[in-house]
Amino acid sequence: MNKKYQVFVSSTFMDLIDERQEVIQALLELDCFPVGMELFPAADDDQWTLIKGLIDDCDYYILIVGGRYGSIGPNGKSYTQMEYEYAIENGIPVISFVHGEPNKIESGKTEQSAEGKRKLEEFKDLAKQKMCKFWNSPSDLGSQVSRSLIKLIKSKPRIGWIKADITTSEEANQEINKLRKEIDLLKNQLTKARTSAPEGTENLQQGEDEFEMNFRYYYGGDNNSSIEITWNKLFFILAPLMVDESTEDSLHNELKKYLRDHLEQSIKRNLPLRNITVNNLDF
Repeated sequence: MNKKYQVFVSSTFMDLIDERQEVIQALLELDCFPVGMELFPAADDDQWTLIKGLIDDCDYYILIVGGRYGSIGPNGKSYTQMEYEYAIENGIPVISFVHGEPNKIESGKTEQSAEGKRKLEEFKDLAKQKMCKFWNSPSDLGSQVSRSLIKLIKSKPRIGWIKADITTSEEANQEINKLRKEIDLLKNQLTKARTSAPEGTENLQQGEDEFEMNFRYYYGGDNNSSIEITWNKLFFILAPLMVDESTEDSLHNELKKYLRDHLEQSIKRNLPLRNITVNNLDF
């Protein structure tokens, strides 16, 4: 089913006329609907409400940054930055295109004041935190937009738009039934995943089963020791580190902290412990 996507193009205007023409042409060649509000005098709350409504209706958002920061809104930010932040806040996939050679931009198309330059650089830094590409000429920008938007559509598909007469009622019903079956299947899989252990785990040690962990430490000389610890306790110690990726060194260090506390509590005084090392095989 062929879809067309609505794309909001955000930028300053007078300094980027040629660049915007290239971008709009690229979008039209991709069968997309370009939308932009820089031609309207965004000077009051009603105008900003209109801009937000148009962004809400778009599938994707493109930001073009040249040498100007743009007209300032009531909150001290440019309307271009306000549009960008609004798109981010509302989960619309964004991609930014920042001029790669700002020193070559004509002086008449750049910020003249120190404050304007500072705000422009801060805005560039903000844009670079998300997907960002660099361009050096209008034609280069058009090519960058074409390639990047195709990739973005593939990686982050959106609802898009289709002509009302393309999908018949019968096709729509078939699609709905297919989606319902997929939803029911996924619900069953989710319920099963929540209520039953993964297959094969019944043969593994777990829970309150105890594991002997051997380790070495230096206290007046090298010492060998061991501790009986449950898998639940090990999970309690290490799981917080594994919510995100963790290195083996980080896991090892966390175990060493636990072993140090265990030894100090056992002897009931602080010990000048050094070189605590968990047995490699046990680790």
